[in-house]
Amino acid sequence: MKSSYSILILFSILLFSSCSESSVKEIPEVSPEYKELLDAHGDWSKWIRAKAMSYSMIHETNLTQENYFVNLDSRKIRLDASNFSIGKDEEGTWVSPSRDAFGGTSIDFYHNLYFYFYSIPYVFTDPGITVSQVENKMLNGVSYKTLQATMSPENGKSPDDQYFMLLNPETGRLEYLLYTVTYFGNSSPSFSALKYDDYRNADGLFFPRILTGYNFENDSTKGIKYQVSFADILLLDEPFDDSIFEKPDSGVYAN
Repeated sequence: MKSSYSILILFSILLFSSCSESSVKEIPEVSPEYKELLDAHGDWSKWIRAKAMSYSMIHETNLTQENYFVNLDSRKIRLDASNFSIGKDEEGTWVSPSRDAFGGTSIDFYHNLYFYFYSIPYVFTDPGITVSQVENKMLNGVSYKTLQATMSPENGKSPDDQYFMLLNPETGRLEYLLYTVTYFGNSSPSFSALKYDDYRNADGLFFPRILTGYNFENDSTKGIKYQVSFADILLLDEPFDDSIFEKPDSGVYAN
């Protein structure tokens, strides 16, 4: 486990962070149904105005840990695992100490994958994303109030991905996300389901402690694909210094 190490890195970085004042961001206008969802997750203005975010994530299948450092305005992300680090700078996405150290299919796809999943519904307040209520969806025999997020063509590398947020009928919070992945070229991908469990209060905002990914067939979850848990989340008023996102000498750029 690297919690003590992460804390030392975090506060070392903060000492060198830019302390210049910046204008306060305006709260975006959203649909009434989306605002109701956001309000159920706490004071979401704190997300809009935060400059950085850090947290740790554990893959429950093999108990490996990754520590994340994110500048929210630029969406620069660095993650440190026990045997590799991944980041993104102006040149591209990099991995250190080698491509083989990561071992996954795509570094570029992976580097912000869990950040976006973990930060839904807040990240759907980004410019170019529209959230609106659609017809209820059935999942495991339950009819869920459903909101759909759609992206403009210039949003990211996969604007054709589909996202449906299924809301818990009692709390109004996100309980399931149904989503597709077109990043790898499949124009008609099947849906997957992601369950949001055990929400925890992080300074007025609620984030799930556990995310569980499932296959999705015939309006039902079918077999666990992965499970991750989160801890030590911090939202910060100042961004991390850009130097932490730069490729180290031992790193290589890779897709």
